[in-house]
Amino acid sequence: MPRHRREWTRILFLFAFSCLSSTAFSANSEPGERPNILVIVADDLGYSDVGAFGGEIDTPNLDDLANEGSVFTDFYVAPACSPTRAQIFSGADHHLVGLGTMAENLPLTPGAQGKPGYEGELNDKALSLPQILLDHGYHTYMTGKWHLGRSAATRPGARGFERSFALLDGAANHFTQDGAFIPPGREKMPKAQYTENDEPTDLPESFYSSDFYTSKMLTYLKERHESESEAPFFAMLSYTAPHWPLQAPDAYIKKYQGRYDSGYEDIRNARLKKMKALGIIDSDDTTFQDEDLAEIWRELPDKERAREAKRMEIYAAMVDNMDHNIGRVLDYLKSSGDLENTLILFFSDNGADGTTGKGLFEATFAHYDNSTENMGTGTSYVMYGPHWAHVSSTPFRGTKTMTSEGGISSPLIINMPGMDGGGTPNRSVINVMDILPTVLDIAKVPVPDNEYKGRSVIAPMGRSWLPMISGEIDVMPEQDHAVGWELFSRRGIRKGDWKMLWIDPPNGTGQWQLYDLSSDRGEINDLYKENPDVTKQLKKEWSNYMERVGVQLNPYPWPEFIR
Repeated sequence: MPRHRREWTRILFLFAFSCLSSTAFSANSEPGERPNILVIVADDLGYSDVGAFGGEIDTPNLDDLANEGSVFTDFYVAPACSPTRAQIFSGADHHLVGLGTMAENLPLTPGAQGKPGYEGELNDKALSLPQILLDHGYHTYMTGKWHLGRSAATRPGARGFERSFALLDGAANHFTQDGAFIPPGREKMPKAQYTENDEPTDLPESFYSSDFYTSKMLTYLKERHESESEAPFFAMLSYTAPHWPLQAPDAYIKKYQGRYDSGYEDIRNARLKKMKALGIIDSDDTTFQDEDLAEIWRELPDKERAREAKRMEIYAAMVDNMDHNIGRVLDYLKSSGDLENTLILFFSDNGADGTTGKGLFEATFAHYDNSTENMGTGTSYVMYGPHWAHVSSTPFRGTKTMTSEGGISSPLIINMPGMDGGGTPNRSVINVMDILPTVLDIAKVPVPDNEYKGRSVIAPMGRSWLPMISGEIDVMPEQDHAVGWELFSRRGIRKGDWKMLWIDPPNGTGQWQLYDLSSDRGEINDLYKENPDVTKQLKKEWSNYMERVGVQLNPYPWPEFIR
């Protein structure tokens, strides 16, 4: 869109919102007055993987969205996938709405079983964003990963999606209907569970996850267009890329051949340089590094270096292919005339995954051909491990399942009608629980409190970003309460610039640590002993958080799963 046209669109958009406060929005507004909403979620994408956040992976479509909108550097999610997804839909802390821990871990955490908020699925107390929007005149579509329940009462359609094609499980083979892994005590790989419009379905012979999820979404959007419906849509495109197993179409893998031969440290340093040039991090920001990545690479035998480089080539291919598919959706929205009236959010459900698969996945690995030559095909099953995950987490400490910045910080891109952020980084400290109130605010739908359609629900805990993304304010103000995180007994609490965290060995000390994120977002300088007043206050905030959301501390069930 030409710049002058974007500017006029922005002026008209801001004028409309200056005329109506969010509290005055009518639930019965004409559909044409409200924007479409497209939420795109990547699975286990690292903070610095996308080009707009410093990565070398080719992501031109996401980079364009960022350059025409805004990137947000301090956006927080939960430490793992299903807890984050619970917070997207409910606007509330995952401990309150059924995902206090992941469903896969409930059998191994007896202390949590039967406790409120630990049902392993989105519970009856949870609001559902698509249901609210459906009730207020929106079409609602989703394709891809669900991971919020397998029963009839917890599938996408039961939660308000008018059309859906869903992987109910947390992961699966990207080319076949093989499941995520062979569980202990089983000999065969179970089939992954897919549904279309809540009915069980099998995959076609020609299938690749990101391609197929995108094609299904385009089918739903085209059907809406062909029906000449004037109702806006809410669409969630929930990719399983780049979650393990690392698999991608061969042409995409070949594109990256040789790009990672220089090793972990060279790629990480290139990312740091680009992140500073883009303003994602400041030149004097701390950058966490708990191991000598250059030395680790030098000590690898040539064959292992080749395997390690191949792992990252496949990972990059998955991200590149995902970006290509996002481009397919953007091209369609442009051709249908919907793009200029569509709010787009893109982010990852958690930090990069440093899983090695040691122990738990041995039976799964034996089921596949993991020779270097075969890696990346549907008959292979590999992960990219802790060192590449460290690169993806640049400049932060830790990875998925951890409450350090690398586990809970996500790249966020927002592109909104009339928005002209020029890709300038925004350092507002915001949270995934804010999405529900933000979307409802923009859709002119009242935000429910403790009751919805006659049933008791958990009130949303987030706040609307509309004043910020509409240009009324530049940065979201500091919250007046602390924000907490917990998963597998790993803990975090932040208020203002202070953050205190607790992570079990070997990834942490097993003791509380304190960091000033205004100067040390890399979480390098532990200030716990030097600031007793701050630690006392944050411990009190942590206790309040535990009580408020019903945290049940249960240790990580698979100590060998992540280094």
